[in-house]
Amino acid sequence: MPNQVITTPEQITLPWLTRVLEAGGALTSGAVSAFDIDTGRGNWSSNAILHMRYSDGAQGQRPPRLFLKMVETDLDDESFGASEVTYYTRDYVDAANAPLVRCYDAAYSQALRRYHLLLDDVSPTHVTAADKPPTLAYGLALAEGLAALHAHWWGAVRLAEAAAPIHDAAFIQRFVAIAEPGVAHIVAAAGDQLEPHWPGLMHNLYARHPAALIARTADANGFTLIHGDVGENNVLVPREGERPIYIIDRQPFDWSLTTWLGVYDLAYAMLIDWDTPTRRALEWPVLRRYHDELRRRGVTGYSWEQLVEDYRLTAAMGVYVATEYCRGGVTSRWWSFGPTMLRRVLTACDDLQCADLW
Repeated sequence: MPNQVITTPEQITLPWLTRVLEAGGALTSGAVSAFDIDTGRGNWSSNAILHMRYSDGAQGQRPPRLFLKMVETDLDDESFGASEVTYYTRDYVDAANAPLVRCYDAAYSQALRRYHLLLDDVSPTHVTAADKPPTLAYGLALAEGLAALHAHWWGAVRLAEAAAPIHDAAFIQRFVAIAEPGVAHIVAAAGDQLEPHWPGLMHNLYARHPAALIARTADANGFTLIHGDVGENNVLVPREGERPIYIIDRQPFDWSLTTWLGVYDLAYAMLIDWDTPTRRALEWPVLRRYHDELRRRGVTGYSWEQLVEDYRLTAAMGVYVATEYCRGGVTSRWWSFGPTMLRRVLTACDDLQCADLW
Protein backbone atom coordinates (compact mmCIF):
# COMPACT_ATOMS: atom_id res chain seq x y z
CA MET A 1 0.00 0.00 0.00
CA PRO A 2 2.50 2.66 -1.12
CA ASN A 3 1.61 6.25 -0.09
CA GLN A 4 -1.62 5.06 1.52
CA VAL A 5 -2.45 6.78 4.78
CA ILE A 6 -2.94 4.39 7.65
CA THR A 7 -5.94 5.34 9.75
CA THR A 8 -6.25 2.17 11.81
CA PRO A 9 -3.74 -0.51 12.90
CA GLU A 10 -5.82 -3.12 11.11
CA GLN A 11 -4.40 -1.83 7.83
CA ILE A 12 -0.89 -2.93 8.76
CA THR A 13 0.33 -6.10 7.08
CA LEU A 14 3.50 -8.15 7.30
CA PRO A 15 4.46 -7.52 3.65
CA TRP A 16 4.02 -3.78 4.13
CA LEU A 17 6.18 -3.68 7.23
CA THR A 18 8.83 -5.73 5.46
CA ARG A 19 8.86 -3.37 2.46
CA VAL A 20 9.02 -0.28 4.67
CA LEU A 21 11.95 -1.57 6.69
CA GLU A 22 13.75 -2.75 3.56
CA ALA A 23 13.32 0.66 1.94
CA GLY A 24 14.73 2.35 5.04
CA GLY A 25 17.74 0.06 5.20
CA ALA A 26 16.73 -1.45 8.53
CA LEU A 27 16.05 -4.90 7.08
CA THR A 28 18.62 -6.17 4.61
CA SER A 29 17.39 -9.75 4.35
CA GLY A 30 14.55 -11.85 5.69
CA ALA A 31 11.12 -10.51 6.59
CA VAL A 32 8.86 -9.37 9.38
CA SER A 33 7.24 -12.58 10.60
CA ALA A 34 4.82 -11.26 13.24
CA PHE A 35 3.99 -8.27 15.40
CA ASP A 36 1.93 -7.48 18.47
CA ILE A 37 0.15 -4.16 19.00
CA ASP A 38 -0.42 -1.95 22.03
CA THR A 39 -2.76 0.96 21.25
CA GLY A 40 -3.09 4.39 22.87
CA ARG A 41 -4.19 7.99 22.40
CA GLY A 42 -2.45 11.36 22.07
CA ASN A 43 -3.91 14.87 22.06
CA TRP A 44 -4.99 14.75 18.42
CA SER A 45 -3.92 11.28 17.45
CA SER A 46 -4.28 7.60 18.01
CA ASN A 47 -1.15 5.54 18.20
CA ALA A 48 0.16 2.03 18.44
CA ILE A 49 3.39 0.41 19.55
CA LEU A 50 4.35 -2.52 17.34
CA HIS A 51 6.39 -5.27 18.98
CA MET A 52 8.28 -6.77 16.06
CA ARG A 53 9.41 -10.29 15.30
CA TYR A 54 11.52 -11.35 12.32
CA SER A 55 12.09 -14.49 10.32
CA ASP A 56 15.00 -16.76 11.18
CA GLY A 57 18.19 -15.41 9.68
CA ALA A 58 16.83 -11.91 9.09
CA GLN A 59 19.60 -9.32 8.88
CA GLY A 60 19.83 -5.58 9.47
CA GLN A 61 19.01 -3.33 12.38
CA ARG A 62 15.62 -5.00 12.81
CA PRO A 63 14.04 -2.49 15.20
CA PRO A 64 12.36 -4.36 18.05
CA ARG A 65 9.61 -1.76 18.52
CA LEU A 66 7.98 0.78 16.22
CA PHE A 67 5.67 3.67 17.05
CA LEU A 68 2.74 4.32 14.71
CA LYS A 69 1.06 7.72 14.98
CA MET A 70 -2.24 8.31 13.16
CA VAL A 71 -3.52 11.88 13.06
CA GLU A 72 -6.73 13.57 12.00
CA THR A 73 -5.77 17.16 11.14
CA ASP A 74 -9.14 18.93 11.31
CA LEU A 75 -10.13 20.07 14.79
CA ASP A 76 -13.22 21.94 15.90
CA ASP A 77 -12.15 25.44 14.85
CA GLU A 78 -8.67 25.06 13.37
CA SER A 79 -6.53 22.62 11.46
CA PHE A 80 -2.99 21.61 10.71
CA GLY A 81 -1.73 19.99 7.57
CA ALA A 82 1.27 17.95 6.45
CA SER A 83 3.93 19.75 8.50
CA GLU A 84 4.74 16.80 10.73
CA VAL A 85 5.13 14.53 7.72
CA THR A 86 7.52 16.91 5.96
CA TYR A 87 9.37 17.42 9.24
CA TYR A 88 10.54 13.82 9.02
CA THR A 89 10.55 13.15 5.28
CA ARG A 90 11.76 16.37 3.64
CA ASP A 91 12.89 19.26 5.78
CA TYR A 92 15.81 17.68 7.66
CA VAL A 93 16.66 14.44 5.91
CA ASP A 94 20.08 15.85 4.99
CA ALA A 95 20.68 17.88 8.17
CA ALA A 96 23.63 16.56 10.15
CA ASN A 97 22.76 15.30 13.63
CA ALA A 98 19.20 16.61 13.51
CA PRO A 99 17.40 15.72 16.78
CA LEU A 100 14.69 13.66 15.10
CA VAL A 101 13.49 10.16 15.85
CA ARG A 102 14.12 7.85 12.91
CA CYS A 103 11.14 7.72 10.56
CA TYR A 104 10.50 4.63 8.42
CA ASP A 105 7.33 5.74 6.68
CA ALA A 106 4.96 8.69 6.54
CA ALA A 107 2.07 9.75 4.32
CA TYR A 108 -0.44 12.60 4.26
CA SER A 109 -3.79 12.70 2.45
CA GLN A 110 -5.26 16.09 1.65
CA ALA A 111 -8.54 14.42 0.75
CA LEU A 112 -8.81 12.62 4.08
CA ARG A 113 -7.07 15.35 6.09
CA ARG A 114 -5.17 12.59 7.82
CA TYR A 115 -1.62 11.33 8.05
CA HIS A 116 0.49 8.68 9.68
CA LEU A 117 4.07 8.33 10.87
CA LEU A 118 5.98 5.12 11.54
CA LEU A 119 8.88 5.89 13.88
CA ASP A 120 11.36 4.17 16.10
CA ASP A 121 9.78 3.62 19.49
CA VAL A 122 12.27 5.19 21.90
CA SER A 123 10.11 4.89 25.02
CA PRO A 124 12.36 2.21 26.57
CA THR A 125 15.24 4.71 26.67
CA HIS A 126 13.51 8.12 26.68
CA VAL A 127 10.83 10.07 28.52
CA THR A 128 9.44 13.54 27.90
CA ALA A 129 11.36 16.51 29.26
CA ALA A 130 8.38 17.09 31.55
CA ASP A 131 9.45 13.99 33.48
CA LYS A 132 12.86 15.39 34.46
CA PRO A 133 13.77 18.81 35.90
CA PRO A 134 15.66 21.03 33.44
CA THR A 135 19.41 21.22 33.96
CA LEU A 136 22.18 23.13 32.28
CA ALA A 137 23.21 19.97 30.43
CA TYR A 138 19.67 19.60 29.10
CA GLY A 139 19.52 23.25 28.09
CA LEU A 140 22.80 22.97 26.20
CA ALA A 141 21.63 19.81 24.42
CA LEU A 142 18.39 21.55 23.47
CA ALA A 143 20.28 24.60 22.20
CA GLU A 144 22.49 22.41 20.02
CA GLY A 145 19.53 20.44 18.69
CA LEU A 146 17.56 23.54 17.77
CA ALA A 147 20.63 25.12 16.19
CA ALA A 148 20.99 22.00 14.00
CA LEU A 149 17.43 22.47 12.75
CA HIS A 150 17.57 26.24 12.42
CA ALA A 151 20.93 26.55 10.70
CA HIS A 152 19.72 24.19 7.98
CA TRP A 153 17.15 26.71 6.66
CA TRP A 154 18.70 29.95 7.90
CA GLY A 155 18.19 33.21 6.05
CA ALA A 156 16.68 34.47 2.83
CA VAL A 157 18.44 32.18 0.35
CA ARG A 158 17.64 28.94 2.13
CA LEU A 159 14.08 29.98 2.91
CA ALA A 160 13.55 30.74 -0.77
CA GLU A 161 14.79 27.24 -1.60
CA ALA A 162 12.28 25.87 0.92
CA ALA A 163 9.48 28.01 -0.58
CA ALA A 164 8.89 29.26 2.95
CA PRO A 165 8.66 33.07 2.90
CA ILE A 166 8.72 35.07 6.11
CA HIS A 167 5.18 35.83 7.21
CA ASP A 168 3.79 39.16 6.08
CA ALA A 169 2.15 41.82 8.23
CA ALA A 170 -1.37 40.50 7.67
CA PHE A 171 -0.44 37.00 8.83
CA ILE A 172 1.35 38.32 11.92
CA GLN A 173 -1.61 40.52 12.81
CA ARG A 174 -3.94 37.54 12.43
CA PHE A 175 -1.70 35.45 14.69
CA VAL A 176 -1.83 38.13 17.38
CA ALA A 177 -5.56 38.83 16.98
CA ILE A 178 -6.45 35.19 17.63
CA ALA A 179 -4.86 35.32 21.08
CA GLU A 180 -5.79 38.86 22.14
CA PRO A 181 -9.32 38.18 23.50
CA GLY A 182 -7.74 36.02 26.19
CA VAL A 183 -6.33 39.06 27.99
CA ALA A 184 -9.69 40.46 29.04
CA HIS A 185 -10.94 37.03 30.13
CA ILE A 186 -7.82 36.42 32.23
CA VAL A 187 -7.82 39.85 33.87
CA ALA A 188 -11.48 39.44 34.77
CA ALA A 189 -11.06 35.92 36.17
CA ALA A 190 -7.54 35.94 37.58
CA GLY A 191 -6.55 39.57 38.01
CA ASP A 192 -5.90 39.03 41.70
CA GLN A 193 -3.09 36.62 40.77
CA LEU A 194 -1.25 39.21 38.66
CA GLU A 195 1.19 41.91 39.65
CA PRO A 196 -0.53 45.32 39.54
CA HIS A 197 1.31 46.47 36.40
CA TRP A 198 0.83 43.27 34.40
CA PRO A 199 -2.63 43.97 32.92
CA GLY A 200 -1.30 47.25 31.54
CA LEU A 201 1.82 45.50 30.27
CA MET A 202 -0.31 42.96 28.39
CA HIS A 203 -2.57 45.60 26.85
CA ASN A 204 0.48 47.66 25.83
CA LEU A 205 2.14 44.58 24.36
CA TYR A 206 -0.85 43.73 22.21
CA ALA A 207 -1.09 47.33 21.05
CA ARG A 208 2.57 47.90 20.16
CA HIS A 209 4.56 44.66 20.04
CA PRO A 210 3.13 43.41 16.70
CA ALA A 211 4.56 46.45 14.92
CA ALA A 212 8.00 45.57 16.28
CA LEU A 213 7.61 42.01 15.01
CA ILE A 214 6.58 43.26 11.57
CA ALA A 215 9.51 45.69 11.44
CA ARG A 216 11.93 42.88 12.30
CA THR A 217 10.88 40.90 9.21
CA ALA A 218 12.68 43.43 6.99
CA ASP A 219 15.95 41.60 7.68
CA ALA A 220 15.86 37.85 6.99
CA ASN A 221 18.99 37.08 9.02
CA GLY A 222 17.67 35.29 12.07
CA PHE A 223 14.66 33.76 10.31
CA THR A 224 14.34 30.06 9.57
CA LEU A 225 11.87 27.19 9.70
CA ILE A 226 10.85 26.82 13.33
CA HIS A 227 9.19 24.08 15.30
CA GLY A 228 6.90 26.50 17.10
CA ASP A 229 5.94 24.38 20.11
CA VAL A 230 9.11 23.23 21.86
CA GLY A 231 7.31 22.52 25.09
CA GLU A 232 8.51 19.98 27.60
CA ASN A 233 6.07 17.36 26.28
CA ASN A 234 7.50 17.69 22.77
CA VAL A 235 11.10 16.94 23.71
CA LEU A 236 12.25 13.43 24.52
CA VAL A 237 15.22 13.06 26.86
CA PRO A 238 17.15 9.99 27.99
CA ARG A 239 15.99 8.24 31.11
CA GLU A 240 19.66 8.21 32.08
CA GLY A 241 21.99 11.03 31.08
CA GLU A 242 21.26 14.04 28.89
CA ARG A 243 21.85 12.98 25.25
CA PRO A 244 20.59 12.32 22.68
CA ILE A 245 17.42 14.36 22.80
CA TYR A 246 14.64 14.24 20.22
CA ILE A 247 12.30 17.09 19.30
CA ILE A 248 8.93 15.74 18.21
CA ASP A 249 5.37 16.80 17.27
CA ARG A 250 5.84 19.69 14.87
CA GLN A 251 2.12 20.32 14.35
CA PRO A 252 1.48 24.02 13.66
CA PHE A 253 -2.09 25.21 13.32
CA ASP A 254 -3.06 27.00 10.14
CA TRP A 255 -2.61 30.34 11.95
CA SER A 256 0.75 29.49 13.57
CA LEU A 257 4.06 31.13 12.72
CA THR A 258 6.24 28.60 10.91
CA THR A 259 8.94 30.74 9.28
CA TRP A 260 10.17 32.88 12.11
CA LEU A 261 13.06 33.97 14.29
CA GLY A 262 14.83 30.79 15.29
CA VAL A 263 15.49 31.88 18.84
CA TYR A 264 11.73 31.89 19.43
CA ASP A 265 11.87 28.10 19.80
CA LEU A 266 14.44 28.42 22.57
CA ALA A 267 12.56 31.27 24.24
CA TYR A 268 9.39 29.18 24.19
CA ALA A 269 11.12 26.25 25.88
CA MET A 270 12.73 28.31 28.61
CA LEU A 271 9.92 30.75 29.42
CA ILE A 272 6.87 28.50 29.17
CA ASP A 273 8.06 25.44 31.05
CA TRP A 274 11.03 26.38 33.23
CA ASP A 275 10.41 27.90 36.62
CA THR A 276 11.73 31.44 36.97
CA PRO A 277 14.83 30.68 39.11
CA THR A 278 15.88 27.97 36.63
CA ARG A 279 15.33 30.21 33.63
CA ARG A 280 17.28 33.05 35.24
CA ALA A 281 20.18 30.73 36.07
CA LEU A 282 20.40 28.96 32.70
CA GLU A 283 19.13 31.22 29.93
CA TRP A 284 22.37 33.05 29.11
CA PRO A 285 24.71 30.04 28.90
CA VAL A 286 22.02 28.22 26.89
CA LEU A 287 21.65 31.14 24.50
CA ARG A 288 25.43 31.43 24.18
CA ARG A 289 25.66 27.74 23.23
CA TYR A 290 22.89 28.23 20.66
CA HIS A 291 24.75 31.16 19.10
CA ASP A 292 28.05 29.27 19.07
CA GLU A 293 26.41 26.25 17.45
CA LEU A 294 24.76 28.37 14.76
CA ARG A 295 28.15 29.79 13.84
CA ARG A 296 29.75 26.34 13.89
CA ARG A 297 27.09 25.23 11.41
CA GLY A 298 27.85 28.06 9.01
CA VAL A 299 25.55 30.92 10.03
CA THR A 300 27.30 34.24 9.45
CA GLY A 301 26.52 37.87 10.10
CA TYR A 302 24.26 37.18 13.07
CA SER A 303 25.83 38.87 16.07
CA TRP A 304 25.41 37.97 19.70
CA GLU A 305 23.86 41.38 20.27
CA GLN A 306 21.24 40.73 17.59
CA LEU A 307 20.45 37.34 19.06
CA VAL A 308 19.90 38.90 22.49
CA GLU A 309 17.56 41.52 21.01
CA ASP A 310 15.68 38.80 19.10
CA TYR A 311 15.43 36.75 22.28
CA ARG A 312 13.85 39.68 24.11
CA LEU A 313 11.49 40.32 21.20
CA THR A 314 10.36 36.70 21.02
CA ALA A 315 10.25 36.24 24.79
CA ALA A 316 7.37 38.71 24.82
CA MET A 317 5.52 36.36 22.46
CA GLY A 318 5.14 34.04 25.43
CA VAL A 319 2.27 36.32 26.47
CA TYR A 320 0.46 35.38 23.25
CA VAL A 321 0.94 31.70 24.05
CA ALA A 322 -0.33 32.05 27.61
CA THR A 323 -3.38 34.15 26.70
CA GLU A 324 -4.40 32.25 23.55
CA TYR A 325 -5.61 29.38 25.71
CA CYS A 326 -8.34 31.73 27.00
CA ARG A 327 -9.42 33.35 23.75
CA GLY A 328 -12.88 31.84 24.24
CA GLY A 329 -12.93 32.30 28.01
CA VAL A 330 -11.09 30.95 31.03
CA THR A 331 -11.55 27.18 31.16
CA SER A 332 -11.16 24.77 34.02
CA ARG A 333 -8.19 23.24 32.20
CA TRP A 334 -6.42 26.62 32.07
CA TRP A 335 -6.48 26.92 35.86
CA SER A 336 -4.29 23.81 36.10
CA PHE A 337 -1.37 25.40 34.28
CA GLY A 338 -2.26 28.84 32.92
CA PRO A 339 -1.64 31.11 35.92
CA THR A 340 1.83 29.62 36.41
CA MET A 341 2.65 29.93 32.71
CA LEU A 342 1.45 33.54 32.57
CA ARG A 343 3.39 34.55 35.66
CA ARG A 344 6.53 33.00 34.20
CA VAL A 345 6.31 34.83 30.89
CA LEU A 346 5.35 38.17 32.41
CA THR A 347 8.18 37.92 34.93
CA ALA A 348 10.54 37.22 32.03
CA CYS A 349 9.21 40.31 30.23
CA ASP A 350 10.06 42.32 33.32
CA ASP A 351 13.49 40.72 33.74
CA LEU A 352 14.42 41.24 30.09
CA GLN A 353 12.87 44.71 29.86
CA CYS A 354 11.03 43.59 26.76
CA ALA A 355 8.77 46.66 26.69
CA ASP A 356 11.80 48.83 25.90
CA LEU A 357 11.85 47.24 22.43
CA TRP A 358 8.58 48.89 21.46
